[in-house]
Amino acid sequence: MSHPWMPESPCGLECLPPRDPGTEVGRLRLAVRLGCTVGLLLLGSAMVLGLPSPLRRRAVPRCFRMLLRALGIRLEIHGASAPGGALVVCNHVSWLDVVALQVLTPMKVLAKVEVRSWPLLGALAGRVGTVYIDRDQLSALPEAVSTIADELRAGAVVATFPEGTTWCGAASGTFRPAVFQAALDAGVRTQPVAVRFRDGDGNATAAAAFLGEESLVSSVLSVARVRDLVVEVVVLPELTATDRRAMAREAQAGITRVTGARLGHEETREPVAA
Repeated sequence: MSHPWMPESPCGLECLPPRDPGTEVGRLRLAVRLGCTVGLLLLGSAMVLGLPSPLRRRAVPRCFRMLLRALGIRLEIHGASAPGGALVVCNHVSWLDVVALQVLTPMKVLAKVEVRSWPLLGALAGRVGTVYIDRDQLSALPEAVSTIADELRAGAVVATFPEGTTWCGAASGTFRPAVFQAALDAGVRTQPVAVRFRDGDGNATAAAAFLGEESLVSSVLSVARVRDLVVEVVVLPELTATDRRAMAREAQAGITRVTGARLGHEETREPVAA
C-alpha cells in the first residue's frame, strides 16, 4: 500500500524507449562493459573498506567516474558544490543518479532498505555510508529525519530524493518536504542538483530510467547496451527559503526548469505531517 513516505510513480516499463539495434553496442562491447563494471564494483567495495578516510574521500569519486566510463556513459557536470556539510536534493530517474552524484563529492545517500540486497551495488552503497529507511513504515519518518540531521551536524553531505521514487525524466513527482526539515534542524545549507540523461543525438532519453518492476540486473544490462548515453549533472544555487514546504517548492521549481519535466499524477496525497 502506498503512503506519502512511499509514493507510487505512474511511470512504468512502457516509458522506456523500445530497443533499437542502431542505438546499441555489439555483444563483444557489451561483454567488456559488464566485465569491467563487475570488476570495478568489487574493487570499489574492497578499496572503500580498506582505505583510511582521507584516501577514501579522494578515491570514491574516481571509482564512480570509472564506473560510468565502464558502462560507456559520458558524464557532464555543470557547476560545483561548496565544501562542508549539506543536504543535497535531486530528482530521481535511475540508480545511476547515485553514481553520478558521488562523482561530485563523497556523500551519504538516503535509500530504501531494499538497496542492501542489490548485487554488488548494495555492498558498495553500504561501504560509502548509505542511510537506510524502511519506506513501508510511515512511523519511521521522524527517526529518519533525525538520523539525517545528526549526519549533517557531523559535517556529512547527505543526498536524498524528495520524490520518494523513480520517474522517467519526462515527468516528475512532487517533492516531499519532510526531508528538508533535517537541513533546518542541523542548520546547514540545502543544495539542489538536477540530473538528466541524453542520447547520442543530444535528445532527452528515458533509456537509463529504473522503473516499475524491472530488476536491477535487467536495468544494468539495458544501460550497458546503450550507445553514447550521457548523464548530465547540474548544480543549482543553494536554497534561500527557510520553511520546509517552501524549500521543497523552490527545489522542485529549479530542478524542473533544468530537466523540463512536467509534474505527473501521483497515487498519493501530500499530508500536513509530511
